[in-house]
Amino acid sequence: MPEFRVLVDGYRRFKSDAYVKQKARYDALASDGQSPPIMIISCSDSRVDPATVFDTTPGQVFALRNVASLVPPYETGGGLHGVSAAIEFGVLGLEVRHIVVLGHAQCGGIKASLEGANLGHDGHSFIDGWVDIIRPARDRIVASASDDPQRDLELDAVRVSLANLRSFPFIAEREKNEQLKLHGAYFGIADGNLYVLDEQTDIFEVQ
Repeated sequence: MPEFRVLVDGYRRFKSDAYVKQKARYDALASDGQSPPIMIISCSDSRVDPATVFDTTPGQVFALRNVASLVPPYETGGGLHGVSAAIEFGVLGLEVRHIVVLGHAQCGGIKASLEGANLGHDGHSFIDGWVDIIRPARDRIVASASDDPQRDLELDAVRVSLANLRSFPFIAEREKNEQLKLHGAYFGIADGNLYVLDEQTDIFEVQ
């Protein structure tokens, strides 16, 4: 398929240009391993690549991407816990010093929370089950008759994920001891603006 060939062609450009220019960095990462100071939890949306948005270099960020940038609350029973496993590794294994939850405009996962996934599957939706994480926030926003429920829930989902991060005992402990700092952020696809949550005022401020 030609779409995959585009990826291979891109790899070849990378290998002959960016990789060569950063060869010393890759050699160090290969021999010393990774020790990124920052973990970014962002959406799987193809328009919001955190490495592009923040212009990062290899080894700078430990990245976790999922539908709507969501973090489930801490719990040890039932199911598979891929997001929690990545958080555990980032905090306890890599000892990151910052975790950024990055939401974004026009998020399909947030739209699914408001309207349902409606993907014509076999009656079971993994997406609908996943975005239930923000159901209380969704219900509150819908009940408020918001003028822009999509954007309001996109922002509130970041707040929910930050609260859920703090339900992990090892995160709460490290944040209390000032070994770890949590950040909420929001990216506007159309205008390119980055907003960062000031948790003192509970306002997302443009940077």
